[in-house]
Amino acid sequence: MDLTTIVWRVEIVPLEALITMPTGASESDLIEYFAEEPEHWVKVRSQGCHVGVREMWDLHGTWKRWPILIDQALANPQLEGLQVVEGRTRVGVLRGRTRLGLHVAPNHLAWVGRARF
Repeated sequence: MDLTTIVWRVEIVPLEALITMPTGASESDLIEYFAEEPEHWVKVRSQGCHVGVREMWDLHGTWKRWPILIDQALANPQLEGLQVVEGRTRVGVLRGRTRLGLHVAPNHLAWVGRARF
């Protein structure tokens, strides 16, 4: 993949897309691992750069820092949709909170890499 051909933009990504979004094959189960105990992963992120993570989830139903997603067609032209590159914990927390019926926003900001046309 030629990284110089990718344009990065902040996009609004609907919850429905994030709930089923894959990550790379080498870490395919990692998002579900974090989704099993979302409140644990929010709780342990409370110091340093993670200060405010709990408040963002509780008040706004979203993450503090935007994850990085990429158009899957960049790696395989036969694929459609986005893939999580960075932010597996965040996406797992979102999925887990959704399953538990906790506050989750209907849309979320993320950095998205797409082909430069």
